[in-house]
Amino acid sequence: MSESEVTMNLELETYPPMFRQQNNQSSTHWKVIEPVRESELTIPVIDLHCLSPEELGGACRDWGLFRLVNHGVPSTLLRQLHEHAKELFSLSFECKKKIFCSPLSYIWGTIATSPSGAAILTGPQNIHWVEGIHFPLGQLSQLQPQDHMLASFGLLVEEYGRHLGRLGRTIFKTMAMELNLDPGESETHLGESTGFLRVYRYPLRSMANSAWGIDVHTDSSVLSILNQYEVGGLEVLKDNQWLQVKPISDELIVNLGDMMQAISNDKYKSVKHRVRLDKHRDRISIGYFVFPEEGSVIRSSKYKPFTYGDFQAQVHQDIKAHGFKVGLERFELT
Repeated sequence: MSESEVTMNLELETYPPMFRQQNNQSSTHWKVIEPVRESELTIPVIDLHCLSPEELGGACRDWGLFRLVNHGVPSTLLRQLHEHAKELFSLSFECKKKIFCSPLSYIWGTIATSPSGAAILTGPQNIHWVEGIHFPLGQLSQLQPQDHMLASFGLLVEEYGRHLGRLGRTIFKTMAMELNLDPGESETHLGESTGFLRVYRYPLRSMANSAWGIDVHTDSSVLSILNQYEVGGLEVLKDNQWLQVKPISDELIVNLGDMMQAISNDKYKSVKHRVRLDKHRDRISIGYFVFPEEGSVIRSSKYKPFTYGDFQAQVHQDIKAHGFKVGLERFELT
C-alpha cells in the first residue's frame, strides 16, 4: 500500500461511516452541481467601531447578510479555535462519539433531521456532507471533559461565546433602533442564554461538484455569526443569483434568520444560503446562533403571534412529515 493510500485510510477513519462508504463511490447517479461564477456585487461591510443604523438597516433589508469588521474578537482566538477544531475532527469517529457527551452533541449527515447524530436518509443524495459538534453556551459549566484536547477547546469556546454574546447584543440593539421597535416588547426577542455554537467540518471530496455540504436553507435564529476562516464554500442567494462568500482574514459573516424576519415584519430578510464542498481541503467553520427568550411572543402584521418554541415544533413536524423545513409560511396570516 502506498503512503498516499495509508494517509487516505487514516483520514477515512475520522469520518462517520456513511462518509467512508460514499466518499469514493462512482458519481454516475449523482446530479452535477454547476459552479457559481464570481459576481460584481459586493457584500456589505459593517464596521462595529462606527456602527450606523442606516447602513446596518440597508444591509439587512437588501441582503440579510453582511461582513463584520472591527468586531473586537482577537485574531489569535479565531486562529486557535480553527487549529483546535481541526485537531478534534482528526480523531477517529469512534473516539469523537465517546468524548462529545452531554451537554455537547456530535452530529453528522442531514443536520436538520439529526440533532442527536442519526440521519434520516432515503439515498446517497440526501446526505449533507458535514459533521459537527454542538456547544450549548449556557451549559458549558456542566462540561467536565476527560480528554485534554476537548478541555482546552472548551475554554476557547467559552471565551469566544462571550465575545459573540456581546456582538449579538450590539447588533440587535441597533437593528431594533433602526426598525423603531418598542423597547419593552423587543427586549425578550434576543435571549443570550439561548446561544449555541456549532463547529462544523465539511470533509474534502473528490466529487465536490456532485454533493452539498449543506443544501439550501434559512436559519431559524434571530441572527447567526459565522467564522469560516480559510476555506470558502458559503453561497448566498441575492436577487435570484447565487453568490460566493469568500473568507477574508479576521472578518466575521453575520446573517439574519427567520425570527428576525418576523420580528422586523418582513422588512429584513432571512437569507437563503448553502455550503459547497471543497475538492482539496476539509472546510471547518464555527457558527453562533441565538434565538428569542423562551415564551417571548413575536407579533407582526404578517404572521400569527408565535413563540420560537411554536416555530421549532412546527419545523420538527414538517421535517417528520415532508422531509424539509417549511418555515415562516406556516405562520402567515391568511
